[in-house]
Amino acid sequence: MNTAPALPLDPALPLEPALSLKSVTLTYPDGDRRLTALDAVSLDVAPGELVAVAGPSGSGKSSLLAVAATLLSPDEGRVTVAGQDTGPMSARARTALRRDRIGIVFQQANLLPSLTAEEQLLAVEHVRGGAVRGGSGRAARARAAELLESVGLDAAKRRRRPHQLSGGERQRVNIARALCGGPSVLLVDEPTSALDHERGERVVELLAAVTREHGTATVLVTHDRALLGRADRVLTMADGRLR
Repeated sequence: MNTAPALPLDPALPLEPALSLKSVTLTYPDGDRRLTALDAVSLDVAPGELVAVAGPSGSGKSSLLAVAATLLSPDEGRVTVAGQDTGPMSARARTALRRDRIGIVFQQANLLPSLTAEEQLLAVEHVRGGAVRGGSGRAARARAAELLESVGLDAAKRRRRPHQLSGGERQRVNIARALCGGPSVLLVDEPTSALDHERGERVVELLAAVTREHGTATVLVTHDRALLGRADRVLTMADGRLR
């Protein structure tokens, strides 16, 4: 098994990681045996740092994101998000942590077709309980407009529905939606797979910018090595091991 220490933080960045995986091992049942998806993986990601993880299909990239997102519990090891050890947490506590501290950008935007770009974010805030926490509708709209502006969508495009937006613009809404609630950790799964190279480059440039602007610890999973120049670190996943 790979027992290498956690990959180091950039010394120019804060020392305290917002996301930390320590010797994480994850296996899946496969008939009468178990397959190892993650093999003693350790990784620290600081606030404001963009870490790209490249590797072929089946290398363990998706499993890495699922464990970091607290969607899966590892067989061994520790996962810490925003200073909180997720191991002892109940399922309800992990759900709350995921809601409040983790933003996820999915491969497909999966936007609701009947809602405008702005309404996509307002729907997320409603589900997260913004009204219960004392947020007014006016404040929620202002925050949605601010996030959409930060990803490059002007007022006219904020009022458009998904079919009226380009693929790159839909992914920008996807990123803005993931930033609702001010997450500490941003997990991004193949965000450029449905885009051409030029639009893909713009999305990765945007991710680098929002990582710094919002101070998130961002992990970007991709198979396209041509888009990795904006990352602070580029790591490789192979056979469940992180190099």
